[in-house]
Amino acid sequence: MNAVTPEPTAPPVAAACDAFARDLLAALATRPRRIAPKYFYDAAGSRLFDRICELPEYYLTRTELTLLQARRTEIAERIGPQAEIIEFGAGSLHKVRLLLAALDGPAAYRPIDISGPFLRDAASALQRDWPHLPVQPIVADYTQALQLPPHRGPGRRLGFFPGSTIGNLAPEAALDFLRRAAAVLRGGALLLGVDLVKDPSVLHAAYNDAEGVTAAFNRNLLVRANRELGADFQPDQFAHSAFYNAPLQRIEMHLMSRRRQQVQVCGERFEFAAGETLHTENSHKYTIEGMQALARRAGFTPLAAWTDANRWFGLHWLQAPAMETSA
Repeated sequence: MNAVTPEPTAPPVAAACDAFARDLLAALATRPRRIAPKYFYDAAGSRLFDRICELPEYYLTRTELTLLQARRTEIAERIGPQAEIIEFGAGSLHKVRLLLAALDGPAAYRPIDISGPFLRDAASALQRDWPHLPVQPIVADYTQALQLPPHRGPGRRLGFFPGSTIGNLAPEAALDFLRRAAAVLRGGALLLGVDLVKDPSVLHAAYNDAEGVTAAFNRNLLVRANRELGADFQPDQFAHSAFYNAPLQRIEMHLMSRRRQQVQVCGERFEFAAGETLHTENSHKYTIEGMQALARRAGFTPLAAWTDANRWFGLHWLQAPAMETSA
């Protein structure tokens, strides 16, 4: 990722009035404790994730990039000329560059991401390289209802959702997202990157890297809470715990309290027992058939699925429903 301007430090919050405060307070007040992984991605978290993508153990990014590179001509032919590209959870905009370079006169690019400063910096860098392409970043939570301008271009509207980010959503939430995507992409398609079920040892190494970058990424959630919400977490007193839950086909990531301790968030105090965790992320893995079945339930028609030689990662071409016609 490109260097970004750090987000300004927010004053301590006296009440749970913003989304992060509200969701963290709710997570700490319930058992088991769990919070959505979207809160990893402040500016510092986005930089750490970009480092994760370069780690030797983290096969996902390089495997997907290799697959995109190998299939770019075929994918571009399916997309067609003058397409409008909508990228969900856009991040650093690295992967879309491969796609844009292969396309015939793309009409517009709209990246959507929750981390505003990071997205704007990445969009500015891409705009410099594609000066004639309208680049319109949208700071939003793509897992919620989206208001996008109507598609009026001559080409099709393509959704791009790489990185197996859909795996961070529980299966029912993934289905809800796909249904919303099918509605906004009518008449077009979704190009979806999905991490596949594989040997657990490969998965364990990917989420427990030797340099400890993933651990820092996980604990950055607590650093962010201290900075933005005036919390008093001691991040070094929480261990990074990541493991593969085979029956549920998912990596689980937790922050485990090393000892009995109390923490304060927004003026409220919460106790952690030794060994108690805050569940910070799931990364669901799919089979090709399982993802295609989920896409069909959402209204898509699966037309192609490409995998690497190891069958570690899959790219799905999902045809969206036809445009609605007026009576």
